[in-house]
Amino acid sequence: MSSPYCIVLTTTNLPENRDKLINEVLQQQLAACIQTLAINSHYVWKGEVCSDDEVLLIIKTTRRCYPALEQLIVEHHVYETPQIVQIPFKEGFNPYLAWLNENTRR
Repeated sequence: MSSPYCIVLTTTNLPENRDKLINEVLQQQLAACIQTLAINSHYVWKGEVCSDDEVLLIIKTTRRCYPALEQLIVEHHVYETPQIVQIPFKEGFNPYLAWLNENTRR
């Protein structure tokens, strides 16, 4: 049986976009917690090798919230093709998982 919990990852290079995404996601209860981490991304875009300073958003949520979360990110993101990936996790500290469940949309 698959776990109801997951982490969703996305990146952005603009502080205003980071803040908008965080506020919208939390206000709509699509995640219980979002952590941010400064990163350097290296990738190929439209045939060119690129490098950017970005912020990684580590979004703790439930699988039931994923479709709405993905839609929100697409609607509010400044990137043409934002990274949006879901990483399920099987286990965690039960009180934390209960808190996560209580603080996301049902």
